[in-house]
Amino acid sequence: MSRRRTLGTQKKIALLVCAAAVAGGGAFLAANASNAAQTAPEARTKAAQDPGVCQGLATALGNNQRFIEGQRADPDAQSQARIENREAVVAEIERKQAASGCAVGESAQDPQAAQPPQSGQDTGDQAGNQAGDQAGGAAQAGEQVCAGSTVTLSGEGGAPAASSNQFPVGTKLRVTNLDNDKSTTVEVNSVSGSCALLNNAAFEQVREEGKFLIRRALIEKVG
Repeated sequence: MSRRRTLGTQKKIALLVCAAAVAGGGAFLAANASNAAQTAPEARTKAAQDPGVCQGLATALGNNQRFIEGQRADPDAQSQARIENREAVVAEIERKQAASGCAVGESAQDPQAAQPPQSGQDTGDQAGNQAGDQAGGAAQAGEQVCAGSTVTLSGEGGAPAASSNQFPVGTKLRVTNLDNDKSTTVEVNSVSGSCALLNNAAFEQVREEGKFLIRRALIEKVG
């Protein structure tokens, strides 16, 4: 009789231990779920605390949108293909804005890219005049150009390259990030709304971690 009571007591203790373990596990899982739910917004908030990230993405978005508007306003045989390419870039930039906790669709433009053409001049004439004014005459190899311009990324893939509203395809530019002394030399392969807009691969070579904008840039024409 005593043995049955002992076994019964042991079973009750075992059941209580199992129940406590299950309850504890549930609490642990609930706590983890709660922590995970809090971590994502906190990470996005932390990213958004660095204004350079959101400003850089907004500038890249604005420059690409301006390029699309220009192609629609004055189309040629290749405009539709260029527009489709840049629309894909815009979608990628907006994805990065969401991932970084920035306002999705927030758009800005590089001030150098926002200057309208003077009366009687097309964009190509203006670009040549700007480059000449900033370099003290026609820009020569090794001379600084586009003084004061910020540099951001286009969101385009491929080998390191740049696009520009001032230099023709084939021009080589050296871009130096003065905040970390990293440089890259790239060839202009398309038109954009900035003096120098780097694609993803080129931007990775000179960027600061987590930054999408180079505030202090040295841009030189090297060929």
